[in-house]
Amino acid sequence: MTEISLRAKDSLTALGFTLVALALRLWHLSTPKGFVFDEVYYAKNAHSLVQHGVELKNSGAGEFIVHPPVGKWVIGIGIKIFGFNEFGWRFSSAVIGAISVGLIFLVARKLFDSYYLACTAALLTLLDGLHLVHSRTALLDIFLMFFILLSFYLILVRRPWLAGLALGLAFATKWSGIYYMVAFGAFLLYSDYRLTRSLEIENPILTVAKKSLWKRLIQFGVIPGVTYVASWFGWFLNSTGWDRKWSPSIVKSFIHYQSEIWNFHKGLTEGHSYSANPWSWLIMGRPTSFFYASPKNCGAKSCAQEILGLGTPLLWWSALIALFVTFGYWIVRREWQSGLILLGLAAGYLPWFLFQKRTMFTFYAIAFEPFVVLLIVFALSKFLERDSYGVIPKIRLYATYAYLGLVAITFLYFLPLYIGSVISYSAWYQHMWFPSWI
Repeated sequence: MTEISLRAKDSLTALGFTLVALALRLWHLSTPKGFVFDEVYYAKNAHSLVQHGVELKNSGAGEFIVHPPVGKWVIGIGIKIFGFNEFGWRFSSAVIGAISVGLIFLVARKLFDSYYLACTAALLTLLDGLHLVHSRTALLDIFLMFFILLSFYLILVRRPWLAGLALGLAFATKWSGIYYMVAFGAFLLYSDYRLTRSLEIENPILTVAKKSLWKRLIQFGVIPGVTYVASWFGWFLNSTGWDRKWSPSIVKSFIHYQSEIWNFHKGLTEGHSYSANPWSWLIMGRPTSFFYASPKNCGAKSCAQEILGLGTPLLWWSALIALFVTFGYWIVRREWQSGLILLGLAAGYLPWFLFQKRTMFTFYAIAFEPFVVLLIVFALSKFLERDSYGVIPKIRLYATYAYLGLVAITFLYFLPLYIGSVISYSAWYQHMWFPSWI
């Protein structure tokens, strides 16, 4: 096939995965009725943004908000199109979630140069329950994940300036995007150093410091920072914003606002029934229940309806194995794919271990979920390496198909808990494999 036809094939495949994902996410998107979990904050904030340009209370006074505006502006697009209803405030999450399924195909295609492995990455993302739940709920984390994944793709295709902009949008969705600014910027600086050293230039560290450091600081510091500040344009333009007039100087008022946000996150240590230490996230030790009700219309004596932020168990458990495999290959062979995947995982995961007293939830793991999938795909790429005759052993190929089939079966089994279907209480209880899931 020609290069043009190969690109067309990749584009059509990515589009196909996106459309399938979108159909699954739009199906009964208005279920359940009312606000699900933190939609009570973000959907209302988004509605206020599209109406007034700034988050206001019902009284019309400015409301103190602890996350930047970009994710809520994106939610507001759906509200603007379809109205302030369940479908409207969840629509943008569904679209962005679906696009990310196609995007991870392109990421894996670039990482592994394999159509089969790229399809595997998209399929695994399509079959992940945590990804589906976030794609059907108006929370901010699906947008954070998308902008991080987009920046990763832009780095792979050597578009660092655009990657910096994407990271700025991630940072302007949730502050945890800053870890990826540091990680990806440091990676490119290291890449500059390796390239300079390979050219046998005298004193490569000094050369990088003079020629590359300033550029990377602009790309992954200044551009994201400017993007972050610009995302608050509604607050700057509306005198009704929270503490907008705290100081005669708008700059001081803005800095004060950011300081109060920091104080909030620093002091967020209250207990919660679904709080989960990061040590348990990869094994889904304590998934977050987004919604639970006991309706009366399932044909059984007692019924249950839940939306559970549970990653497809077999997928996440196998990712833990793949993590050790990937780390081992990086230690022994220093393969660039393994290093990049581990970097992406570490930037989104490891910082949480520094805040052991903070209230944390398993659903935060969606931010680095693409790298969890890529861990598995990397391990599969090694499992499917050709032998000395240039052939993939059939037993390994069949084992891979069996694995993907089991992931699909597990996903379908838990699907009622991902989309909020009404089932009997006994059926719901059978899905609670561990007491910590209840």
